[in-house]
Amino acid sequence: MRDLWDSMSIGTQDILTAIALALPILIVGAVILRGFSPWPLIRALAARFRLPVVLFVLLVAVSVGTGLGLVAQERALRQGTAQAADKFDLVVAAPGSEITMLMAAVFLQPSDVPLVDGPTFAEVANARDVDLAAPLAFGDSADGAPIVGTIANFVTHLTDGSIEGRMWQGTTEAIVGAASPFAIGDTIVPAHGLGDAAEEGAHGDLSYTVTGRMAPTGSPWDRAVLVPVEAVWEAHGLAPGHAPDSPTQLGPPFDANYFPGTPAIVIRAENLAANYGLRAQFQGTGETMAFFPGAVLSQLYTIMGDVRQAMSVLSIVSQLLVAASVLVGLYLLGRLIRRQLALLRALGAPARFVFAVVWGFATAILVTGAVLGIAVGYAAAAVLSRIVSERTDILVQAGIGWTEIHLAIGFASAASMAALIGAWGATRGGIVGALRG
Repeated sequence: MRDLWDSMSIGTQDILTAIALALPILIVGAVILRGFSPWPLIRALAARFRLPVVLFVLLVAVSVGTGLGLVAQERALRQGTAQAADKFDLVVAAPGSEITMLMAAVFLQPSDVPLVDGPTFAEVANARDVDLAAPLAFGDSADGAPIVGTIANFVTHLTDGSIEGRMWQGTTEAIVGAASPFAIGDTIVPAHGLGDAAEEGAHGDLSYTVTGRMAPTGSPWDRAVLVPVEAVWEAHGLAPGHAPDSPTQLGPPFDANYFPGTPAIVIRAENLAANYGLRAQFQGTGETMAFFPGAVLSQLYTIMGDVRQAMSVLSIVSQLLVAASVLVGLYLLGRLIRRQLALLRALGAPARFVFAVVWGFATAILVTGAVLGIAVGYAAAAVLSRIVSERTDILVQAGIGWTEIHLAIGFASAASMAALIGAWGATRGGIVGALRG
């Protein structure tokens, strides 16, 4: 049976799971409603008590939608961070924390990290199978956006060659990200440092002219300002990475004797096997560490997976509490229509018909709320995605998938089973007493 399940496509598995979760409602409903047509009476009750019914439906929808939105957001955040790290095949840095370096190199978070020196960079850049060895230099900002020094080939790699305008041709020119407020032709005056600690005017009259704009990458690099790495070194009074007889050279090859150091080297190799070989070559040498950003993200995803499970449990618990509140409310509503139900029984309606009316009434409210909850969850996920994207500069696009649909169906099934208790209670008690009360 397991082999048959594994042989099915993911879409088929999702559909079958949804059907299995809906089976309790379908089976119990078929048994309870067999031979009866309670829907006209249910519609009449809903019309008479429309305000409580609408409130109950909205309560269920908001509860279900909030839970689904949070679960969808966690999945979208994983996808967004993975996409942001897609262009960073392998990162080589001085020994330290891989997570810290991941946040610095991929997500451009300010970090105090050691530097890779010139001879070590030369060894990495000249290693077999290395197609690209891009140094990164941080430390400056412009209007809150990080300024990153690198080489032209890395900009081309990051954007797949899609750049509006042209590449820089000197140390006073810059390329900006797709989400940068700077336009081609603008002048950028760098500040030393980032955030509240940035020092305006620390680099004298240094400025950059924007010559190009990158295509969107869905990462914090969309807000960054990219300049030749030599420009960052020179702005801080360091050697430009080249011998004095090459004062205008930009990019590789760098002279190890004049290489000031870099916190990170982004490597692209010929193929996946070569990446693994380079990682083994530069990992744990005492001078460098090498890591796959995707692998480090996987470790973070493991932690996030535990968080997701906790979020799912909290979501289910909150939905069950809401369902319990709705059922209590329906029980009180049932007390209000107790005389009408008793009158039905006095006129000859079987107790099972009354049971079907009460259960159908409650289940209709719960199912309607769950369906609307999917729409609320979609809206909540969209709003949360926009907020997270603005706060992190990571493109997060959350949507409602099969996981969220399964949660909504499971909630509706569980709540409808709980509604059986209320329906059973409505058929208890004497008819005469109910008519008098």
